[in-house]
Amino acid sequence: MAGNPERRAALVDAGVEVLAREGARGLTFRAVDSAASVPVGTASNYFTGRDDLLRQIDARLHVRLAPDPEVLGALLARPRDRSLVTAFMHDLMARATRDRSGYLALLEMRLEATRRPELRASFTTSVRGDLDQGMDFHRETGLPGGDETVVVLYLAMLGLILEHLTLPDVLDGVLPGVGVPEGLVERIVATVVPDSAEEPA
Repeated sequence: MAGNPERRAALVDAGVEVLAREGARGLTFRAVDSAASVPVGTASNYFTGRDDLLRQIDARLHVRLAPDPEVLGALLARPRDRSLVTAFMHDLMARATRDRSGYLALLEMRLEATRRPELRASFTTSVRGDLDQGMDFHRETGLPGGDETVVVLYLAMLGLILEHLTLPDVLDGVLPGVGVPEGLVERIVATVVPDSAEEPA
């Protein structure tokens, strides 16, 4: 296998774009070579096969869609209340919207995982790890609500991001006077996350 890390990263990013645009069936080494503007046969020197490429796309998306450490640090300087959770969810939505290709590629990987048991096993571990990390983060930083709050928030935000990035007109005017997606983010948090004053002492 070729060992140029910059070239490998460029090929993986090209794979993300192909996956988002063409779906898993269009994810071929030739398509990746074309998207990366490299000679035909380059990708085959960097990946042992399609499963290897998909695993590396999964790892790369964790980097691309991760919170900016500076933004995270600034948010963590704020009081641990519902408004902070709202700010975290706005940041999540902004990252998904900003890297639409990355998020669509994640969705395509979910679909492909339903067809490929070996990918389903590794991708399930990856996604469950993200959810567990979210629950740990919520708990360790003292945000309002417990694990159940995080799981319901995760499911609600997953649905909102899915609709907003794929069929945004579905949500247009669904709640009169509530903006999409920002206003819906705020409604989700207000519905799911307890206000600090409401929590038992």
